[in-house]
Amino acid sequence: MTAATPAPYGYREAIAYLPEGGTLSFQLVPWDKYEKLLEELGARYRVRVSYDHGKLEINMPLPIHEDYKEFISHLLRALTDELELDMQALGSTTFKYKPWLEGLEPDTCFYIQNAARVIGVRRFDPNEPPPPPDIAVEIDITSESLSRFPLYANLGVPEVWRYDEHQVWMYHLTEAGYVEAPASRAFPLLTAESLGQFLQRSQTEGQSAVLREFRQWVRAQL
Repeated sequence: MTAATPAPYGYREAIAYLPEGGTLSFQLVPWDKYEKLLEELGARYRVRVSYDHGKLEINMPLPIHEDYKEFISHLLRALTDELELDMQALGSTTFKYKPWLEGLEPDTCFYIQNAARVIGVRRFDPNEPPPPPDIAVEIDITSESLSRFPLYANLGVPEVWRYDEHQVWMYHLTEAGYVEAPASRAFPLLTAESLGQFLQRSQTEGQSAVLREFRQWVRAQL
């Protein structure tokens, strides 16, 4: 569903009728309307909201979408534990900065090298660009995330992962933008192929069993 101008009946009312897996897109939305919507939705809302120079996009994820993003969080928690690295997972935190007229919410995100910058932080300073996570993750089952890559680049996110239930893509930020890479920049031992295999197996073998095997696999790589 797409609207050329802001919804006359209000964005929250439109969200109430948005089915799982659905997307709403509005053009010519002022920044203050975007911020007001975030305020009205509160801290714990299911939809993902992005803003790019007047374009407001609202996505309602499917349950399987949340399943994958949570399992990726479990895998990275296990990986950083085995590597004895600090990690802060900030889930679908909103990254926005008014001078850029941009805002977005990854499906989940992780701070590793920059973990110390967000420990104990309740909200980002609106007068400064938000600290970029080391990894942002997008689950592209019902919508594509490639159109949001320029926003991630502007934010300075070094690495973005995409998963569409069939394949994982890993992208590294370069001077020319994001380029596809075979393995993670933050975790060179973790390839896009291996991560995809563990994600697919979690749907047939169960998350707990696959998570235990993942820990064994990590130890074998070290």
